[in-house]
Amino acid sequence: MRVKSYGLVAAALALALGAASCSDDSSTTNTSAAPTSWSFGVMSDTQWTLTTDPAGKNPNGVAVSIINQINSQFIAKGVKFVIQVGDLTENGNDADIAARAQAAQALYDAGIGFFPMRGNHETYAPVPNGYGIPAFTSRFPQTQGGQHAFSATNFSSPTTISPELAGMSYSFDYGFSDSNARFVIIDDWATGSRRIDAAGYPYGYSVGDQQAWISGRLSSASRGTTHAFVFSHQNLIGENHQDSLFVGYTNANPDMQNAFIASLQNNSVKYYICGHDHVHQRSVIASPDGLSKVQQIIGASDSSKFYTPKSASDPNWFGQKSRETSIRQELYSPGFYIYTVSGPRVIVDYYSDSTGKFASDALYPGTTGSTLGVTPTLNFVKKETYGYSLNGKEFLVPQGGPYTVVQDSYASTSARILSGVNHSTVTDGIGRPVVAAVDTGWAAKTSTIMSDVLSLWGMESKLGSDQTDTYTLSLSYDPSIVSSHQSGSFGLVVKDGDHWTLAATKNAGGVVPRFVAGPWSDSYDLGTYGVDTSTNTVWAVINKGGDFAAAIDGSALR
Repeated sequence: MRVKSYGLVAAALALALGAASCSDDSSTTNTSAAPTSWSFGVMSDTQWTLTTDPAGKNPNGVAVSIINQINSQFIAKGVKFVIQVGDLTENGNDADIAARAQAAQALYDAGIGFFPMRGNHETYAPVPNGYGIPAFTSRFPQTQGGQHAFSATNFSSPTTISPELAGMSYSFDYGFSDSNARFVIIDDWATGSRRIDAAGYPYGYSVGDQQAWISGRLSSASRGTTHAFVFSHQNLIGENHQDSLFVGYTNANPDMQNAFIASLQNNSVKYYICGHDHVHQRSVIASPDGLSKVQQIIGASDSSKFYTPKSASDPNWFGQKSRETSIRQELYSPGFYIYTVSGPRVIVDYYSDSTGKFASDALYPGTTGSTLGVTPTLNFVKKETYGYSLNGKEFLVPQGGPYTVVQDSYASTSARILSGVNHSTVTDGIGRPVVAAVDTGWAAKTSTIMSDVLSLWGMESKLGSDQTDTYTLSLSYDPSIVSSHQSGSFGLVVKDGDHWTLAATKNAGGVVPRFVAGPWSDSYDLGTYGVDTSTNTVWAVINKGGDFAAAIDGSALR
């Protein structure tokens, strides 16, 4: 789409600008190949908890009726492997673990890896089965680099702590020279040689016991990968479950918590990914000493069980919920995640069933017209996209707070949000106002654009919508490439398929864009955009996120 030009445009200026946009001056452009992108999937607890299974689709306490539908999604989306964050089964018997392994066969047949871990439910079988460890290591040899590891490499386990941890806590690497990651999976559950009962759960070798191995595997100085992700079953601070990863309730072992969260922050680990709580929840968790933090992503339920959050005033939180800042939440819906790694960026798409409002256990699925105890055909839709870039920043903007705190720069390009307020009134399941976690990221300019590329995530007003609050985004351009402007055609653009489109034309609401030559004014409405030659900036009043640059409308993406 091209927008009508406003004002007088000198033909010579238009020709000069067009020539500049196609130049390949190595001093101002980066024509290197784009980083190699690839994706992995994450899914959560897969217990079948009903006492009946009328359709006969969920053997041995494993929610195969849900797993099969999610496997199809992972295969269609071309992920390289899938990680499940524990609670593979309801009862942890050897036959149950075998049933869960069999349910991963469709992934293996498609050349997709599957990397599981134990949850508390794998410890619930009679003790003679070794808390599920022998069955787990037998059925999932890939956790030690064996069959079905596919292209994952560099496996490690903290066996110097205990040989029982071989393939239980483990790490591996995947990716390419410009887009690679280390995955660290932590098992803290009971073993034959160690069991510590705390907060109602059977712990084994703790995070503290394993911290030296964890820190060594995460070390950004030596790991040799761009990214690192950490997974375990339990939450740092949950929504319903009040036990934690740290051998007890959320107030237990603060020194252990401080050391663990610091090891993530200090090694640029942006996401701690877990299950256990059967809700989709993104939060920023601060360490007890307040010196470190990490974003925790609790995975949506993939079982017949869905939990309701407990009040922050519940005494068994011991006042620790104040260390949690809630970003986004969805209850009562099966879901899964696609993580895409691309150079310094990680982009996450969260999908869940479009109907939602599922109930637990005997009422499952609890939707109108459903048959009791029979999983319906799930209609998975994208509910949110979020992400980070190691060359960007994250800004937490509370409800009622200004987006003008968002300011960042990269190479010769600077970005600022000039106006906009977080008008969201969304609350989570216990009534806390959610905050906006606004992330920036950057990619170098190419021969068709006049600035570096800014990615902007996290301003969407609610799940299931790509619309944001109205805000004004300003981006600087290189005056050595553009000495002036072409009215209406040069401005702030956004990625749109295989080309760049003026950002003001992509607003929600069908607003007609209006060009202004000169600086932004707070009197300008949604859809107004312009070029300020006195500051060498383009700006636009918009209500969408995306990948932005300064360029001519319709320029090719290259």
